[in-house]
Amino acid sequence: MKLLLRFFRRMLGYLLGVLLVAVIAAAATFAWQGYKLYQSALQATPLETLYQSITERPSFVPYDQLPQTYIDAVISVEDSRFVHHFVHHHGVDPLSIVRALWADLRSGSLAEGGSTITQQLAKNVYFTQEKQMARKAAELFAALDIEKHYSKQEILEMYVNTIYFGNGCYGVAEAAQGYFHTDAASLTDAQAVVLAGLPQAPSVYASSPALAHKRARVVLQRMVDCHKLTEDAAAQLSAETDVLPFITSSVT
Repeated sequence: MKLLLRFFRRMLGYLLGVLLVAVIAAAATFAWQGYKLYQSALQATPLETLYQSITERPSFVPYDQLPQTYIDAVISVEDSRFVHHFVHHHGVDPLSIVRALWADLRSGSLAEGGSTITQQLAKNVYFTQEKQMARKAAELFAALDIEKHYSKQEILEMYVNTIYFGNGCYGVAEAAQGYFHTDAASLTDAQAVVLAGLPQAPSVYASSPALAHKRARVVLQRMVDCHKLTEDAAAQLSAETDVLPFITSSVT
């Protein structure tokens, strides 16, 4: 009996060792493929000219023209450690990645991304939206490099001016005009909160006011959790966003 137990223990140890080697090999393969993918993307859009290429767009909105409520809402709901005083990240947030991996393992899908604002920017300007491991690795390389070249303010500017909001709107200026017929600087607090929630699933929210309003409540709760709003202020804004008419069948 003891010999049999020893045999099974040795076999288990051997199998775990093989599994570990396989995981390391797969990770190395995806990392190398991702690195090559990133280098290829840089040839089309060099990192040094990325900010300039985005700021030259006619619809570009500089940081100082973005309402503070919109800035707070985006960071709270998308990447709370983006500019945290004590534990801000440098393009990649290991805690978010671990949390997302655990959620993916439990759901058996790649539903959770764990992406920072910088990673999402990298995905928007360099890669496709398809969820592949090599692309995710490329996204990590790009995010780390972007944080080395640009300030957090510049990264946020690039992000909100390139993200898709649904209804054919790319960037916060087009979204403000398309959904509310106003410019980004003139967004009300309620409008800013709604726009901050749309990029998570733009096509879904653009076609369903009920879901978009529900998403706005999630944004408000995250703002409370991140100490950007009090409970009372969030409740007042929630009442405003719940009745805010903003969905249109097409952008004009």
